[in-house]
Amino acid sequence: MDELTKLSNENLGQIPEAVLRPTYDRFGLTPGIVHIGVGNFHRAHQSWYLHRLMQQGLAHDWAIIGAGVRPYDESVRKKLSAQDYLTTLIELDPAGMSAEVVGSMIDYIPVEEGNRPLIKKMADPGIRIVAMTVTEGGYYIDPVSKQFDETHPDIRHDAENPERPKTAFGAIVAALKLRFDRGLGPFTCQSCDNLQGNGAILRQTVVSLARFSDPELADWIDDKCSFPNSMVDCIVPATGPKEFALVHEFGIDDAFPVTHENFRQWVIEDDFCAGRPDWNKVGATFSDHVHDYEKMKIRILNGGHQVIGNIAEVMGIDTVSETMAHETIRAVFAKVENEEILPHVAPVPGMTPASYVGLIDRRFSNPKIIDTTRRISFDGSSRHPGFILPSVRDGLAAGTPVIGLGLVEAAWARMCEGTREDGSVIEPNDPFWDKLTTVAKEAREVPHEWLGMVNIYGDLKDQPVFVNAFTSWLKLIYREGMAAALARYLNAA
Repeated sequence: MDELTKLSNENLGQIPEAVLRPTYDRFGLTPGIVHIGVGNFHRAHQSWYLHRLMQQGLAHDWAIIGAGVRPYDESVRKKLSAQDYLTTLIELDPAGMSAEVVGSMIDYIPVEEGNRPLIKKMADPGIRIVAMTVTEGGYYIDPVSKQFDETHPDIRHDAENPERPKTAFGAIVAALKLRFDRGLGPFTCQSCDNLQGNGAILRQTVVSLARFSDPELADWIDDKCSFPNSMVDCIVPATGPKEFALVHEFGIDDAFPVTHENFRQWVIEDDFCAGRPDWNKVGATFSDHVHDYEKMKIRILNGGHQVIGNIAEVMGIDTVSETMAHETIRAVFAKVENEEILPHVAPVPGMTPASYVGLIDRRFSNPKIIDTTRRISFDGSSRHPGFILPSVRDGLAAGTPVIGLGLVEAAWARMCEGTREDGSVIEPNDPFWDKLTTVAKEAREVPHEWLGMVNIYGDLKDQPVFVNAFTSWLKLIYREGMAAALARYLNAA
């Protein structure tokens, strides 16, 4: 298509008819939610659920105002502002693509040092939910103790400068302080990150930070605010040249389009102190058993990404679907999932762990999703402790196999060495990449050095069954290559 329609409120009527677009009056929307961390996932997931409610004539007083606390977030704000905060979503169904323009976000708070505009907006009594997607490693949690990391420099800054915080959590505390002082009432704090017990973790971070500067405020937040746990799920690749090419195929000039798979899931604990949209009317599930859903998803899907991602990076395979098309890697994925992860996952209504593995296999294999192995391997220092090591601990406690999980950890250590088997360099892909690379190089000669990172492995370094598996695999990978290690695992009794 030669001529592209610039995405904006004014041009919605000129969007090609094949593309769904808002049928509601966006100028009549009023805000109820501030969302911190407006990345692709949020726009393909939470924002879409609200948009679909608005399409039904509902929730028009719950529009989203975007926010962020990093310099990068300001660049996102400028892109979205230039197109009236609209986003084109492209669904990558193997049977055929479709597109939809989502309009549930109506503003984006300027990103400034000290976060005063963000604090002011969250203190507005019209804001009843403050939600966030800030990545699994963004909650200032010690990976071993799982307690609040009060020693982090950002946290120390916010504790000493509560009116000019650096972090999203410091901004939340400052806003709640204003609401407390003015008698405006609390809001719900809603985590939308891939963390088991994400609401409880968010509560721990916010309340602990508040307690540094104002114990009375901390007690009020703990008592009056709500922090619902939730499980979120949708595979959403990063935006790059392929995504721009796809949105252009639909005749739209969108500076920040989003592609996503043809699957979404959102399971939420119904604990909202100041009201909520009826997301259940558009496919979300309110449940008192979020933990079972999130455990299934985090162990099998997110853990599954770690099972295949590091192996694929070392072997030079670029995308997830290409990785699943590799017969040996797909077989390793199935064996690790079925023999070492599934035994510790309970069924949920309508889904057994085994059927969920089959679903994830199909989703990972979707050739329309150009999801990179680099993306799923990012931030392993947060993802392995959250997604893989709990299965290791459960397996050791129950006496079930952990040999494949030892291989998964050896593949991560090999990837962090910083080169692929073809000699190409793996660019930094973790907030602690320099540290990981240093230890990985040492582990090539002394594998136990890798497990000595107690902030990641804790006492697993002293568990002989796991240590022996990890050590044997890492030595074999360096001696004979990744393919030989995978074949040995598949042939093992």
